[in-house]
Parts: sequence; structure tokens; C-alpha cells
Amino acid sequence: MGAVPDEAAAAVAVDVLVRGGTVYDGLGSAGVVADVAIVGDRVVDIGPALEVTAVRVIDATGLAVAPGFIDPHTHSDVVPLMAEPQPFKLYQGVTTEIVGNCGNSAAPLVDEVAVEHHRPISSTTKAGVVSHPRTFGEYLDEIEAAGPTNHIASLVGHHTLRMSANGMAVGLEPGAIERMAELADEAFADGAIGFSTGLIYAPGSYANVDEVTAIARVASRWQRAYATHLRDEGSHLAEGMAEAIEVARRARVKLQISHCKVAGIQNHGTASFLLETIRAARAEGIEVFGDQYPYTTGETFLAALFPSAIQEGSRDRMLDRLSDPDERERWHAIALEAATPPEGGSPGSWHQTTPAGVTISMHNDPARQGRTLAELASSAGITPWQALCDAVLDDPASMMVYELMAESDVREILADPLIMIGSDNSIPVGLAHQRAWGCFPTVLGTYSRDLGVLALPEAIRKMTSATASQFGLVGRGTLLPGSIADVVVFDPATVGHAGGSPATPSARPEGISYVVLAGHVVVDGGEFTGERLGRVLRAGHPEPSAQGGSEQNNTEQKATV
Repeated sequence: MGAVPDEAAAAVAVDVLVRGGTVYDGLGSAGVVADVAIVGDRVVDIGPALEVTAVRVIDATGLAVAPGFIDPHTHSDVVPLMAEPQPFKLYQGVTTEIVGNCGNSAAPLVDEVAVEHHRPISSTTKAGVVSHPRTFGEYLDEIEAAGPTNHIASLVGHHTLRMSANGMAVGLEPGAIERMAELADEAFADGAIGFSTGLIYAPGSYANVDEVTAIARVASRWQRAYATHLRDEGSHLAEGMAEAIEVARRARVKLQISHCKVAGIQNHGTASFLLETIRAARAEGIEVFGDQYPYTTGETFLAALFPSAIQEGSRDRMLDRLSDPDERERWHAIALEAATPPEGGSPGSWHQTTPAGVTISMHNDPARQGRTLAELASSAGITPWQALCDAVLDDPASMMVYELMAESDVREILADPLIMIGSDNSIPVGLAHQRAWGCFPTVLGTYSRDLGVLALPEAIRKMTSATASQFGLVGRGTLLPGSIADVVVFDPATVGHAGGSPATPSARPEGISYVVLAGHVVVDGGEFTGERLGRVLRAGHPEPSAQGGSEQNNTEQKATV
């Protein structure tokens, strides 16, 4: 009779074992109690009572285990360059962020003139980061060298392309579209995962369908998606949706409708129109999806309340206009019309909210921060419009949180299977919108567990595989053998952001127990380990490999993803 085998010696050795949790695959399947085994940066096995030995065992009994969440719509472009690591997304279970949204990417900026034009719509100053000329590839290299806290992938933004090719002029110089297309082509070659527009903001608002389509066709050739902040999300939502779909139709590009909403009290109750329009486009063969954050308030630059043509020429030209009393009143009259101004561009958002509904969230003057335009106007004895002009004049990059949506519309859009979860966060400073710190736990806690708007497996799908598929993030968004080991372990009974509010936006969310980033535990027992272990995800080339193998149109990092 042979020797009895040593069971311990026969057990497979792994690096991390997540033991006994309810595992959700990210595809919408019901959870199953199982173990998850990780070796290096990959999931190698999933099953009940795996016979393995592990360097690190995480006891997930009674907890949910899911793929790391993917945020398709963020403005964390310069967050990795901040002096201290910023774990605000890891605390939500987010392991990958897509930046470069709303037309505003951090690159390419071809020279100091482009940098100066970019500054008013950039959060670099408030993040304590200095901007400078750089190619798109150099920007990704810079992020990689700094060490992001979570994985970062970037779109290339139309604003940034237009500023580099055409400055802040409304009309196009000869060859400007060709130059934008050339810069976009270089960005895709450098790893941009898609193209974005912010057609409500200058200078993107100066573009027409032909201009946007010309760049979207470059994205289509590279098999990259097109994400758009519509030209209007309120009274002219129909026109904004039609424009986006027409670009996608002409370019045959995947379309992502950013932060889906119906804005303005006069439009509340019409979410079904937005969803029906998406479905009609899909029936036509256009690959269109959307994303949404679960709040009735939004956040953007305070200057977005102005008609966008007020920014024509340069930041200094805008400040000159705001310093002139007659010009202030002329632009006030244009804003009240809520129509496309004769100078071109978008009408701005002044008509979509009220002075009492606009709170300044970031400003160089601490006395303004956290106060509404109505309060500032009352205390100074001026009109709300004058308070707005003064605030932007003193800080052109100031930010606001403002009332836009109806709760019933938020829930209807959130429940739709074609809508992903995206935070639309700005940089995590000051009184930035609470969605920066609590978007994903709010969906899981308030809207899934408490209100039943979404079943938990579907909520997880919207945070994982849905986004990974749309943006070509191969190996992410699923929890299956062979997947990248980005994993979140959370308590379905307690997850949420109960302490988050406009006054306390940065309160830590509850219920996120562990986060594993490419095989490394970076949130351990609810606490960030301090390690900056994120990767820069670069889209690969669609050409066949040098070995003559299959096409490689997935997303890669310089070493591995």
C-alpha cells in the first residue's frame, strides 16, 4: 500500500482567496456562495470550498463579492497627479475610471496658447496640478509615472482638440477639422479608448454635426466609442438626442449618452422620451447606451449657466464682457431667451434652474463656497445674475452644484437596462458634489436594497460588464476564471452613503469591506492601504499582430491588463 498523500501539500497555492461570499459574475446572474482564487493579477478559479492554500485569505461570509466597479463617466483626469493618493473611488468599490469626458480631456495640448484656453474648463488649478503642453501619449505616460490609485482609461475630448487646432474662435480656420482629425488619430494610436464631446460648453458648442462626425469617423476607424454630453438636456432634449444619433448614424460608431437626464422643471416627467429615443436608435442598428448618476442635482462649471458664446475668443475676452455692465445685461437677456444665441453655441443652463437651486461648490473665495446665488445676491443687494457674473469674474473655474432633475425621472432612467452607472465626479476637493464620494454605494443601498428600483445582480451588471463591453475593456467587468482580479467585497445590508449630503459630501461610504486591484488588496477591512497600484489602460491597435494572429482591438496596458 502506498503512502497516504499529504492533503496540505497537494493543495494548490494561490495568492489571495476570497472565501465563502455570495459571488456575482457581473453579467446579471444570481449570486452563488463560492470561493474566488487569485494568482498574480488573474482570477484562476471560482467554486464552493476550493481546496487551496493562500498567502492571504479574506473571509467574505455573509458579504457580496463582485467584479470591481467601472465608472464610465468621470472627470478625474488630473487626480492621479495630485500630491497625495486619492482613494475616494476605491472606497466605493470602483477599480477603473474612464476620464476625458464631456469633450474635456487633459491632452493633447499642442502649445501654451492651447493650455491657456483649456484652463477655464480644467480643474488642474484646484487640484494643485500645473498643466502644460503634451501629446495624448505623454499625458498617459505622466499618469502612469505618478501611479494612479485605481485604473485609468481616457477618452480624447473635442474641446481639447478644437482648442489645439482652432483656439476659442466660433468659426473654423482653414484646415482646422483636418488638424483635429489628425490629433484624434494620434490620440487613438497612443491608447485613447474613445472620443467625447460636451456640446453645451464652449468651444464644443460652436461645432456642427459635420465637424463632430469628421472626428467620430476617426474613432469608428479605430473601433472606439463616442460619448457625448448633449447640446441640450432640457427643453431641446429632442434636438440634442437627434444630433447625437445622427453623428453615430453617419460615423457608424458606438454611442454613449452621458449622464442621461431631463433637466428643468418644465421638462420633468418626460424620461420615457429619452429612453424611447435610445430604443428607436437601437432598432435602427445604432449601438447606443447611456449612463446616469442617482441624484436630482448636477455639478459643473459656474460659467455653464451663461450662453456659451460669452467665452468666444479667450478667457480674457469673457472676463472683459463680464466687467462691462452693458454687456452683462445683454447676455442676461440672451440667457433668458433660452434659445441658441445669434453669436452661436448653446444657450447655457440659466433657464434650467433657479438662483436658490445653484450652490457654489468650489471657489477661490471661501466666503462664497457653500452658498447659493440667491443668498449671495440677497446679502450683497444685487440681482442673482450680477452675483453670478461677479463670482465667475473672480474665479472663472468656479464650480456649482445645482438642482435639475425630478426624482421620478431619475428612478425611471436608472431602472432601464440600457443605462450604466456613472458618477460624473469632479476632483475630490471642497464641497464637490457628493456623487464623487457616494455614487455607487448610493445605487446599491438606496436604490437597490431600500427602494427596489434595481435587483442587486442587475445593479452590479450596470456597474461592471455593461461598461466594460461598451468601451472594450477586455478582461474587466466580470468575475470569471481568467478575468483580471479587480474585485470588490461589500455588505449588501449596510452599503450606502448615509452620511453624504451637500454639506458633507466627502463622508466615507459604508459597507465596502475589501477591494482587490489586479490581485493586490488595496482596501483592507474598509481602510485604504496607501498604495498607488492602479494601471493606465491603453486601447490596443486593431491591426493583426506581428505573428499574424487574430485582431487585437481590446484594451491594453504597457505591461499587462
